[in-house]
Amino acid sequence: MNLTENALKVLNARYLLKDERGKVIETPEGMFRRVARIIASAEAQYDGNAAQWEEKFYELMTSLRFLPNSPTLMNAGKDIGQLAACFVLPVDDSMSSIFDTLKNAALILQSGGGTGFSFTRLRPKADIVRSTGGIASGPVSFMKIYNTATDVIKQGGARRGANMGMLRIDHPDILDFIRIKRAEGELTNFNISVSVTDAFMDALKNGGEYELVNPRSKASAGKLKAHDVFKELVESAWETGDPGLVFIDRINRDNPTPNIGSIESTNPCGEQPLLPYEACILGSLNLSKYVKPTDGKTKPLIDYDSLSNDIRTAVRFLDNSIDVNKYPLPAIESMHKGNRKIGLGVMGWADMLVLMGLPYNHKKAFKLGKLVMRFMRDESRNASVELAQQRGVFLNFKGSVYDAPDMPRVRNATTTTIAPTGTLSIVADCSSGIEPLFALAYKRLILNTELFEINRYFFDIAKSRGFYSEALKEKVISRGNLHGIKEVPNDVRKLFKTTHEIPFEDHIEMQACFQEFTDNAVSKTINMPHRSKREDVERAFLLAYEKGCKGITIFRYGIKKIGTLVRFRDSD
Repeated sequence: MNLTENALKVLNARYLLKDERGKVIETPEGMFRRVARIIASAEAQYDGNAAQWEEKFYELMTSLRFLPNSPTLMNAGKDIGQLAACFVLPVDDSMSSIFDTLKNAALILQSGGGTGFSFTRLRPKADIVRSTGGIASGPVSFMKIYNTATDVIKQGGARRGANMGMLRIDHPDILDFIRIKRAEGELTNFNISVSVTDAFMDALKNGGEYELVNPRSKASAGKLKAHDVFKELVESAWETGDPGLVFIDRINRDNPTPNIGSIESTNPCGEQPLLPYEACILGSLNLSKYVKPTDGKTKPLIDYDSLSNDIRTAVRFLDNSIDVNKYPLPAIESMHKGNRKIGLGVMGWADMLVLMGLPYNHKKAFKLGKLVMRFMRDESRNASVELAQQRGVFLNFKGSVYDAPDMPRVRNATTTTIAPTGTLSIVADCSSGIEPLFALAYKRLILNTELFEINRYFFDIAKSRGFYSEALKEKVISRGNLHGIKEVPNDVRKLFKTTHEIPFEDHIEMQACFQEFTDNAVSKTINMPHRSKREDVERAFLLAYEKGCKGITIFRYGIKKIGTLVRFRDSD
């Protein structure tokens, strides 16, 4: 295998098997063989050729064209055997449910998964508790308990605990929830998002009020001016990066199994909306591997035939994973095997654009994003149809949106998701998810291991076009971008724009392009420079809703100390 020094550091720190003294006892090839063998073992359930598929899965991973989510790499073949990255657990309005869910979350976090919760069902603070004659403390107080518990749980010894906490915009405690992260040190193991309804957005547009609802009694709990609440949302996001917005009605309009229940939360990074007790296994294809080599005279092209073949293999890999997974709870196993949701996504998008000669925020890049993601959706769905013909449709198919004459009979209720792919992209030596290049040179910390990243594509181009020098190299490394470096040609400066050089409107446009053809949701950080104003955050929130995104997270550079945010962590 052709692995970079940084890839080897990450594999040693996080993924390779260790003995009881913490000594690494596995090679990277051994890890991929371990994973391929376990995933291929599911073939026995369907009269498939396990040995043949083990080789296909092994080749796909060792070529670094595809990687599954981190828990699969960490846990396949181990006693823990938990392979899914994303979970959502229900929190009902009783003390037993609150603490049963906390116990269940601990098992998930320990296994390397991330957990999402909606706290909307909990009665508001100062509401009556008839069983004791006391008054309720409200959702935020219980979130603090969950946060403290997460502090003492280390995910499988290899990942920091991460949670998503959500509250509907019409909950009576919504203002407390929106403001909570303005206090330093609060909920450091949580990303928080507000479930924003269409009714709220209509009230905001019309300058009106909207109704609050007591979740215990379902009675009206008064009204708030939508503009006032929106102003608080903007202020908190501008100060801290939290909360994000999740457009919950839009998400539920895309719910493939509304007969089973409503979606009320997502996983920690927001890309995977799930029903209570659902899980999802993710994997990502490295798009930089599908640009055909060019002699410099012809236009670069995408190898769609190879991409199609790999999509089919990856979908089979992810579907097999559901069958060999060791679930932390019977209820989760039942839901996951009932709907068989998988999330195939991409990484290396920014690299693909560089290889195609397209600046990240060029209109042709947006168009290509739609084309690539439509291809991903169509091919992954076709692969799911083929699996359904061999293995049967998902158990909850009857009553689903696919249970109609003009809809395909699929094996999986969803097939596509765009995940962050933080550490996975380091292993694959490519850009993360659909994000632009963060910088051309920078340091990052993974599990106390310092990594120095340098963009090889820029220096290759500099050498091939004759403007490379050691002085230029030092200048780029010290700055991290090409802004103001006059010896770099203008077209190259445009091609290698970094994340903070791209306007937030273009970040949102790219997210919307991929969301249009993604079953689940898209993890995309809307980066803003430190000088950005509150009005910029306001415009970003409104634009994301207008463009059809399922949610939005903004991050203004330099607003928090490194390590306090989970949403922007090295997640996959």
